[in-house]
Amino acid sequence: MVCEGLRAALARAVGEEGLRLGEPMAAHTTFAVGGPAECAVFPRTEGQVRAVWEACRSFGVSLRAMGLGSDLLVSDAGLRGVVMILAGGFSGVSVEGRTVKAQAGASNAQVAEAAQRAGLAGYEFASGIPGTVGGAAIMNAGAYGGEFGQVARSVRCLTPEGRAVEVTAKEAAWSYRHSMMDDRGYLVLSAQLVLEPDDPEAVRARMEDLARRRAEKQPLELPSAGSTFKRPEGCFAGKLIEEAGLRGFRVGGAQVSEKHCGFVVNAGGATAKDVRRLIDEVQERVLASAGVLLEPEVRMWGFEDEGE
Repeated sequence: MVCEGLRAALARAVGEEGLRLGEPMAAHTTFAVGGPAECAVFPRTEGQVRAVWEACRSFGVSLRAMGLGSDLLVSDAGLRGVVMILAGGFSGVSVEGRTVKAQAGASNAQVAEAAQRAGLAGYEFASGIPGTVGGAAIMNAGAYGGEFGQVARSVRCLTPEGRAVEVTAKEAAWSYRHSMMDDRGYLVLSAQLVLEPDDPEAVRARMEDLARRRAEKQPLELPSAGSTFKRPEGCFAGKLIEEAGLRGFRVGGAQVSEKHCGFVVNAGGATAKDVRRLIDEVQERVLASAGVLLEPEVRMWGFEDEGE
């Protein structure tokens, strides 16, 4: 529960303009569903991020951090406590030589564009991943043969104890959709990437080619959280879902994409409950047909408050 004392402390941390009560999470997730956050804050500096963390710790209130909400399913009941939204204000990107420094709220597209303008290659794979650097670092985001961990030198994080630490690539222990930071509950503040010099036009051409390939194969015209399930060992989630006869399958306004079965989309008017029930149904049917339990790549927030 956000009491008046915590509200005042958060206002001091980010300013009244950076504090919103009852903020609709549907406006901050790519699924375009989700109830209100009890309190949302929008920091602009690392100092503000740390001040928000300290205020929540002092009052014993939970704090969740997010970027563009591209891998989140927030319950219709919304979220208790404080949600820190890093996308927007905390999204600076700078380039020095081969090094790109990006704050956690910077979008992958923003970083890829900055690298392209500077004649640096290596982040093209992420140019169409609809998330932020913070999320990419936590989940080792990847596509088209590239992964965040392949180009990252280090990640600056806030530990659960409130210490700012520099995590090296070795310490991050990146693997498929996994990192040490995720295991330990670290909050990513920024990252340093080391890229390779290349002709800006060649980099641009590769980015445009990947954009075309995405548009041809993925349901970008509908709200979704990208690939809904992690890739099972030795096969693809979309193939298993299609083989289970679930192409186009619906629960309310949520649907298994007819264009790519690995995506659950908001086909119109979906609720978070629709999406959650569809994910559960897909898991059950694929387990029955193929003996494989698909693991959601999407993170689910707030469902404990609905008794689920």
